[in-house]
Amino acid sequence: MSSISKTKEEKCYNSTFNLVDREDELDIYCEGFASGRALMSCGHAVTPSSLTNYCLRLLEKGEINFVCALPGCDIIWSYGEVCKMALLTPEEKEYFGQTMTLNAMKHRFDYKLCPGCSSCVVRKDVSNLSVCCSWCSKEKDRTYEFCWQCLKEWKGPRPRSDRCDNVGCSNETLQILKNCEDIIFESVNNVSGCPCIRACPTCGVLVEHNKNKCKNIVCPTCKKEFCFVCLKLTSECAGKRGMYSGPCADGMVAPRQTSIPTWQKQ
Repeated sequence: MSSISKTKEEKCYNSTFNLVDREDELDIYCEGFASGRALMSCGHAVTPSSLTNYCLRLLEKGEINFVCALPGCDIIWSYGEVCKMALLTPEEKEYFGQTMTLNAMKHRFDYKLCPGCSSCVVRKDVSNLSVCCSWCSKEKDRTYEFCWQCLKEWKGPRPRSDRCDNVGCSNETLQILKNCEDIIFESVNNVSGCPCIRACPTCGVLVEHNKNKCKNIVCPTCKKEFCFVCLKLTSECAGKRGMYSGPCADGMVAPRQTSIPTWQKQ
């Protein structure tokens, strides 16, 4: 599947669109597109180029829905609306459709494309980075294994959960969790040594706390609410005590995570 980069040639709405005298509210790259502005179904003003770039960013992050980027707005735009309002080219439509399908599969299954034959391979043991491709093994008449992390043919002993012996194989997500600064909450008392970035305990996506309000946060991916301090679901942490701004039920700060939780979807 070919990739699509940020749009280089600006797209412009024609007279068939109802234009509004508003700022481009989706220009998150501050590129100042000159096209007239039109309203999305959520009521926010966009230009076709800013909308295209934003939706590409969502796809690159593995999202399967196009959710408005504006604070407090959780409206999901349909694929048809994005195609129309972003003035997607045939090439872009093909890329969007293929990527949405792949992202949906990744959300449902723990799979990746084999670097040897590009077929879909599902990982059954989430604690082992060494994965066998049955198709390549048959074609090569030998066991063919690749690294789930760096997507190169496996080198070194197995099983391993940290890395293979290929040069450059490392888990950037774990490095972020290891090296991020501690957070200083503005509205939570008696908490120290808590990292500012956590992996959601339900689905594993990285989430950063904005330092204010209570210690609980809703994961933008799986929508589960959990305590940023003890990493338990809010119902387990606050529960009977109702402590949203004080110590957790067990009084402990969960240590820095050294593994990424795998989302066991129902």
